[in-house]
Amino acid sequence: MTARRSDATRAAILTAARQRFAADGYERATIRAIAADARIDPSMVMRYYGSKEGLFAAAAEFDLRLPDLTDQPTEQLGEVLVRHFLDRWEGDGTLVALLRTAATNQGAADRMRAVFTDQLGAAVAAVVPDPAQAPRRAGLVASQMLGLALTRYVLRLPPVVDTPPADLVAWLAPTVHRYLRAPT
Repeated sequence: MTARRSDATRAAILTAARQRFAADGYERATIRAIAADARIDPSMVMRYYGSKEGLFAAAAEFDLRLPDLTDQPTEQLGEVLVRHFLDRWEGDGTLVALLRTAATNQGAADRMRAVFTDQLGAAVAAVVPDPAQAPRRAGLVASQMLGLALTRYVLRLPPVVDTPPADLVAWLAPTVHRYLRAPT
């Protein structure tokens, strides 16, 4: 029973932390506010995660859950990736919190780099014409996806926020496809 309660407490803390970091960013989010959101004592947050940075690292664990691009028709790779990223951001504030925080916090920037380097890099390497170019091509894809996230979810630039996801896919997919497949 204690293990279940402990797991439930950890889950409540992580849920509250993700929401608070997404809303307030790393600097403004406090252990007290996160604990209040989770309806626990702040000492419990410290007991489980040791520090605000430790909590952020746990809350920022992010799996892009990228589709297997080798299963996709080559001509649809850009469309598949852009749609996937939009779906992920629309349904999970963790990546937005990580992006917001990465601009001012070295640990968050390191985490963001690792997420995109490891996960996106591996997915891109499987479909590019020359695997030696995969890191550069993945970086270019990341620049488009992170730029979209910054303008749509962090800065909330009205023309980007107001654009339906299907239209964003139509606009961005050709560029992402070119990054993945165009000869150099």
